[in-house]
Amino acid sequence: MPEFSQETLPQAQAALSATLTQWQTGDVPDDAALPPSVAFGLSCALAECDARLPLAADYRKAPLCSGDPDELFALLQGMPGDKVAKIKVGLYEAVRDGMIVNVLLEALPDLTLRLDANRSWTRVKADGFARYVAPELRSRIAFLEEPCKTREESRAFARDTGIAIAWDESLREADFRVQAEPGVSAIIIKPTLVGSLARCEQLVREAHQAGLTAVVSSSIESSLGLTQLARIAQ
Repeated sequence: MPEFSQETLPQAQAALSATLTQWQTGDVPDDAALPPSVAFGLSCALAECDARLPLAADYRKAPLCSGDPDELFALLQGMPGDKVAKIKVGLYEAVRDGMIVNVLLEALPDLTLRLDANRSWTRVKADGFARYVAPELRSRIAFLEEPCKTREESRAFARDTGIAIAWDESLREADFRVQAEPGVSAIIIKPTLVGSLARCEQLVREAHQAGLTAVVSSSIESSLGLTQLARIAQ
């Protein structure tokens, strides 16, 4: 995934070819030495061989809110069960994002939103977003993924606004540790960017031990990859 993956496609292909050659001789590949996408794909394949992935899958997803507002309202109103949707924020003005979030939460009292900013805001812009979301509605934002450019700014934003945050990009940084923190409610695991099934399982365990929600999320996988993600979520 350009701009997100550590590896390029040629690097992934070369690593995969070399590892499969090694595997055919009976050597067990070292997940930690592989590019994350290769580690994830190979570990899924090996899990299939050992029947370690469940056949049942959890295909629930939070629909991405975009496009025509009338169509969006109709989609969200027609959702069965818990209404959980996702909005990518930070692509336009922060104030505009805040107004849209506020309107949706106000119009649909049973709606919960997951927001993703991809570290796109300065603290000033993040505060501008928060000002346009009514304080009484903020608890229905399940989390806002990495609102600011640094973790410290994101932590301060959560503390000062009461809007919960989630770690996403941080999971792929060497100094990150999963732990309970004020204002942090979840971690977002993108296996294609994180690595092997074992690494993903470790992150889920650590999240649950810290009282956090672990969300299995997609990058740009094919239908095969998305199915594997749904099985992992199950």
